[in-house]
Amino acid sequence: MLFKVANVSQLGTFDEIIDVRSPSEFAEDHIPGAINCPVLTDAERRHVGTLYKQVSPFEARKVGAALVARNIAHHLETRFADRPKSWRPLVYCWRGGQRSGATALVMAQVGWPVHQLEGGYKSYRREVLEQLGALPGRFHYRVICGPTGSGKSRFLHALAEAGHQVIDLEGLACHRGSVLGRLPDAPQPTQKMFDSLLLTRLRALDPARPVFVESESKKIGFITLPDALFEAMHSSDCLLVEVPLAERVRFLQEDYAFYLHDPDALVRQLGFLKTVHSREQLAAWESLARQGQFGTLVEELLVQHYDPLYHRSMSRHYPRLAHSPKVALSSLAPAVLRTAAEALPS
Repeated sequence: MLFKVANVSQLGTFDEIIDVRSPSEFAEDHIPGAINCPVLTDAERRHVGTLYKQVSPFEARKVGAALVARNIAHHLETRFADRPKSWRPLVYCWRGGQRSGATALVMAQVGWPVHQLEGGYKSYRREVLEQLGALPGRFHYRVICGPTGSGKSRFLHALAEAGHQVIDLEGLACHRGSVLGRLPDAPQPTQKMFDSLLLTRLRALDPARPVFVESESKKIGFITLPDALFEAMHSSDCLLVEVPLAERVRFLQEDYAFYLHDPDALVRQLGFLKTVHSREQLAAWESLARQGQFGTLVEELLVQHYDPLYHRSMSRHYPRLAHSPKVALSSLAPAVLRTAAEALPS
């Protein structure tokens, strides 16, 4: 064999990691930092698959080989044209088969010290799941708690800026964690991509120092947290953020301004509460939204929905919360958050 094989533990030893799967496979998940240089586009892959099933494996391989050769040539002439002879790439496909093998063979013929990832993406994904089952338990967490509108995410960012270790789960999931938490211009990653991003973050942390994380439900939008992390959070020390109701109402109108500009979208999201509130109540909230009475609407949602839900959930899942230290914030202004974050030991 003209090229060598590497395993998942060696990922950090290469100059570049090249994912030769189709764009849709790459979009679903990929090794962090990898670049996508597909040897078959999505349409080409479907075409070859159809030939394999409807005509013959031989005909599919013949057509596929021509397409792969053409695409590899394109990458050599463009993406890799300026790579020096000493460049050490790692190439992978779905399971370390023909697509990455063909690419690695051509690269080796050029003269680059190329490696193929043994087992391909499947071996990487297996490693991710194994690590997410073990790594979260190595850290000591401090869970930031507080009812909706307490600015927990902003406080988490202030902690990061003050030099504390944090995991921003909502940032990784591109969702704010409630029925109104969907971000308008930022779709959530796939579950597999979230897992990859989370593992990358965990690997960057120091187990000797505490890790601040926001209290979350098992699901953040469509994303599910790993069992090991979820369980570790529930058994960890808490930090309760207290903010006046009026400031929470003000903050939420600022943080969810996109809903204020699109009452129809707000009403649609409120519709998801139909299993826990009466039609009359939802109609009253819809009326407030359409009349632009957002302050009243937000306060009623907090008092009648979010706060009772929060207290039930916290008392059930975070047994240490009742005896946790409190951080009283007069406002959620950046200077106030910064002062509070800098006062905590790291």
